Amino acid sequence: MVVIGLGRFGTSLALELTRRGTEVLAIDNRPKITQSLAGQITQIATADATDMEALRQLGVPDFYQAVVAVGSDIEASILTTSLLVELEINDIWAKAISTQHGRILSRIGAHHVVFPEHDMGERVAHLVSGRMLDYMQVDENFALAKTTPPKEYVGVPLGRSNLRRKYGVTIVAVKPSGEDFTYATADTELSYGDVVLVSGRTEQVERFAELP
Repeated sequence: MVVIGLGRFGTSLALELTRRGTEVLAIDNRPKITQSLAGQITQIATADATDMEALRQLGVPDFYQAVVAVGSDIEASILTTSLLVELEINDIWAKAISTQHGRILSRIGAHHVVFPEHDMGERVAHLVSGRMLDYMQVDENFALAKTTPPKEYVGVPLGRSNLRRKYGVTIVAVKPSGEDFTYATADTELSYGDVVLVSGRTEQVERFAELP
């Protein structure tokens, strides 16, 4: 995996991938940044990723996946992505800082465009505004949330709760107090102190999480 751009997002990504055992080639044009991360990432290089020859010399074409984590310099982000497309990298992920930026990255050939700042802001907004313990937007209008069970469903087997019909959501896992998460079944009965993972359309998950 090639990670280009070692800001907060790129650095976190490269370190986590390395921790998980993935071979990572991290590239940034700032010597101070690359020197500070030396020894923490599989391979790290100081280079200009907008230079095709530099990418070739570093062996970037030999990698299957690449992430363009350059954000604030939109011109460099677009040019780097276009060079990766020209090198025929099979799976290109690119960070965008605006909808327009993301649209351009998609048009020039990025296979996946991510908006880390926007996504994190959206997640935190859900957490601070309600009872959710964690939140993840799975798709454009589908979410997964960690929350506590509403009192009307405590002590009722999920198979008899009419939860999906009434609220349009599904409880997929339950974590009793002091225990690990387990898959929910029709016989599962929720208790006060449980934590549940609930999935469904975004607005339905939000509504469910607000139930007393």
